[in-house]
Amino acid sequence: MGGLVAYGAYVPRHRLRRAEIAAVLGAGPAPGSRTVAGHDEDSTSMAVEAARAALRGLPEGHAPRQLLFASSAPAYTDKTNATAVHAALRLDRTAPAADMCGAVRSGFAAVTAAQDSPVPTLAVLSDLRGGLPGGADERDGGDAAAAFLFAGSGDTAPTAPVIADVLTRAWSTAEFLDRWRIPGEASSRTWEERFGEQAYAPLAGAAFADALKQAELTPEDVDRLIVAGTHGRAVRSAAARTGVPREAWADDLASTIGNPGTAQFGVVLCDVLDRAGPGETIAVMLLADGVSVLVLRTTEALAARRTTPAVAEQIESGNDSLTYATFLTWRGLLDREPPRRPDPEPPYAPPMLRSAEWKYAFVAGRCAACGTRHLPPGDVCRECRHAGPMEPEPMADVAGTIATFTIDHLAYSLSPPTVMAVVDFDGGGRMRCELTDADPGSLRIGDRVEMSFRRTRTARGVHNYFWKARPARRAAARG
Repeated sequence: MGGLVAYGAYVPRHRLRRAEIAAVLGAGPAPGSRTVAGHDEDSTSMAVEAARAALRGLPEGHAPRQLLFASSAPAYTDKTNATAVHAALRLDRTAPAADMCGAVRSGFAAVTAAQDSPVPTLAVLSDLRGGLPGGADERDGGDAAAAFLFAGSGDTAPTAPVIADVLTRAWSTAEFLDRWRIPGEASSRTWEERFGEQAYAPLAGAAFADALKQAELTPEDVDRLIVAGTHGRAVRSAAARTGVPREAWADDLASTIGNPGTAQFGVVLCDVLDRAGPGETIAVMLLADGVSVLVLRTTEALAARRTTPAVAEQIESGNDSLTYATFLTWRGLLDREPPRRPDPEPPYAPPMLRSAEWKYAFVAGRCAACGTRHLPPGDVCRECRHAGPMEPEPMADVAGTIATFTIDHLAYSLSPPTVMAVVDFDGGGRMRCELTDADPGSLRIGDRVEMSFRRTRTARGVHNYFWKARPARRAAARG
């Protein structure tokens, strides 16, 4: 099995306080909050952000040679969602990209498939969780993504340092009705909680004991225990039955971000890796259609490969001012009157294909004669008039500064007002683009921004993805 080489997580900025839900619906107060993907985010865009965090700073020549995408809430069916992530990351065309979607357990399957792959493989887990208004799934769900790059188990090419070795895995699979959703339905159905706890208990005990036996470990040898799953009662019961000391249990982050389903164990694992030292044993147990267990041991290389911002920093920088009405609007559960403007036009396939490098990977052009940077790339340099192909220059990780901006209260948007900014990029180049995750009242000329992959609109069943600027999160985290 290939060892873990890199990891990254993405936690959306928006938070919905559970007390806000209770206040509107007249229910009893509930503590904490849940993460909410913005109106311009979905499982694909969040997957790109988590993958970028994982791959940032990776030594040259160690890009993934395969991509696996897992979600219970894919943006498309019939069409592969992983290809958009592949394009945004600018992976080699020979690298396959595939979906493993439809169930919470698919995230664990993607991670184990990545470990067994003969080539370096990136597993990306991304999910949006919700339910009917006032229900437990709406209150306790969450939106987030995580990504893990594993070294190829059969690849003889040099690889980046392994930050965690995979010691063993174990599974217990069973067919029973715990949670299900028919295609096309917006919310899941669940069986009575005591039944789920009774069904999971023997499976969890058997799988965890098998994993410890294979790794020649005892429960006291586990430094960090992660237990995840959408059945809260069964998860708590399974954790207690492991025999691992209570102080070794990792925070499942339910009170601060909720439960992001397919991505839950991944985000919690990222948070644990943010804090872990070398030589620590981490056990991960997922309860979903059976029980899956993964045991890792960190190495000395972990300290040099921690991602920025860390999960805790992303949680701390969240904004909990989101109203319940706005949340319902973004989720399509509250049909509000749109701005009195023409409906947005869908993007068209031929121009999307022709401009894929610019549109998905945000690759600008630099004039081969005078070095002027062009966003987007063109055929003729605006400075020296040199004609011919420009040198490709990736811009996704290049920061910039707001030169000027406009706040538009009339443009079509699910989150008005729309903020359009002119951004001057470090090293040259200027572009007008939309600003996201920003408070219009606190914006200033000269503010630092970074680029984020977003869904700009959906029209006639077609999602249009492109890049927007947002207030620099990494700079804020470092400061």
